[in-house]
Amino acid sequence: MADRRRINGPPGGTSAPVYTKYLAKDPKELPERPTRVRPNNALRKLFLKTGVTPSASGSAYLELEASKNPKSTTPGLASLSTSGLKLTCTVHGPRPLPKSAPFSPHIILTTHVKYAPFATRKRKGYLRDSSERDLGVHLETALRGVIIGDRWPKSGVEVIITILEGEEDQWWGDDIGGSNTSAADWGMMSVLSGCITVASAAIADAGIDCVDVVAGGVAAVVKDSGSEGISSTPVLVLDPVPSEHKEIVAACVVGYLPARDEITDLWVKGDIGHENQTESATRTSSYEQLADNAVQAALGAHRVLVAALKETADVKLGRL
Repeated sequence: MADRRRINGPPGGTSAPVYTKYLAKDPKELPERPTRVRPNNALRKLFLKTGVTPSASGSAYLELEASKNPKSTTPGLASLSTSGLKLTCTVHGPRPLPKSAPFSPHIILTTHVKYAPFATRKRKGYLRDSSERDLGVHLETALRGVIIGDRWPKSGVEVIITILEGEEDQWWGDDIGGSNTSAADWGMMSVLSGCITVASAAIADAGIDCVDVVAGGVAAVVKDSGSEGISSTPVLVLDPVPSEHKEIVAACVVGYLPARDEITDLWVKGDIGHENQTESATRTSSYEQLADNAVQAALGAHRVLVAALKETADVKLGRL
């Protein structure tokens, strides 16, 4: 029976119309694609703060700066090269399970990841789609190996992440010009990396015992077009922004525990096994090298995570 008292939005994603004189129909007249100005081994600036939601047991907020095209001279929407990343996480629990629930000798972890309707250029629906469920599964896998669950029998904890601003899968000019019709969900890789880091900070803020704080890192093998439109040799970059590269060959996300030197979650997307023939290119594009660079990116996020937790501890102890 249909509910006639409320007007529900569309169940799937929708693209909102954009009206601006700077969006030309001719692909040749579009603004230039943004370029990566950071070194290949450099990360974007990361902001992390805990205790942003007082009503929750633990909470955290993470933000990555948005990189803009230094060559762009067009104002308004056309000057934005990419969106940054803004995540908020709340942790509820540990709290007892219902009496009707079966006995569990360890804590029951539940993760929920949801895009805000305004988080991406394509508006998300009010129901979780397959990409959001995949993010929740990967996040649960990354956190399950961190929490010491035996200390809370027959208890449950919920980790809820809301993506206020998500990473785009491609440059918006490709979508308008039609030059990239088969773009994969490359933005999910950076989103998952941020979800792991912000969830670890929120769990620590909730006072849940863990073996270590887990940090997320992402690396990718990318190709950029030269002056004549010819694809260059694939290179490895840390913390990639999909809109800054013409083509992303493969990407890897890890959840890394520095103190124990363990990987709790590994997600690799792409195929780099048979594209290059030279020895140097094969070395650069190996999956082992890709995972090692993702670990290096996780170490950079771990330093910010530890600094944020130390600042929170000082505030709670009255040292600041």
